[in-house]
Amino acid sequence: MTKKRPQSSVAPERLERPRLYVQLAEHIARFIEAQGLSPGDRLPPERRLAAELGVSRATLSRALVALEVQGKVEVQHGNGAVVLAPAAEEARPDLPLFLVGRDRGEIARAREAVMSGLARSAAAHPDRSLRLALLDADGRPVRFSDTWPCVRRLAGDSLLADLDDLLAGSAPLDDARIPADRLAALARAVVVGDADAAAAACAHLLQP
Repeated sequence: MTKKRPQSSVAPERLERPRLYVQLAEHIARFIEAQGLSPGDRLPPERRLAAELGVSRATLSRALVALEVQGKVEVQHGNGAVVLAPAAEEARPDLPLFLVGRDRGEIARAREAVMSGLARSAAAHPDRSLRLALLDADGRPVRFSDTWPCVRRLAGDSLLADLDDLLAGSAPLDDARIPADRLAALARAVVVGDADAAAAACAHLLQP
């Protein structure tokens, strides 16, 4: 008599998909690039654009918010969204004298402390819709070098941001060395507004 194999209680992990507005934002960004739209060009008004794309105005609005926070468009309600120029990479300041000769590990620890402060500020951003649009946990950002500018944008201009720019040249981010789960933890903490968890996710990111 053949024995029945006991049923396993282990189930496949839930498949997470990007939310519709995340996909829509990416679609609009690709459209802007494919059409060669220039800074100052306008997308159609929201009502018309939503009808052309076959989505609700609420979904379109969230997608446009995501693109606005990413610096790709400026939303002018009633007039559509205006395409913005790509942000030029800011020239990093010369290495100040007080960093010359410093141990790289010491500089890395200093930048981690600065990054923790910026992540805390990003998670404390009062507009939850912007946190959701920029770092939606379902969007699963895959590179830290893409995610960190988003955190910086949420954190806003501050002395910490200037210090991060200052230290980045000597303690750069290395996507290959940053675990995907740590990246997801940072994004999730910012989205839910958990400042302590966001700060903790930046610990020991840059040290060898």
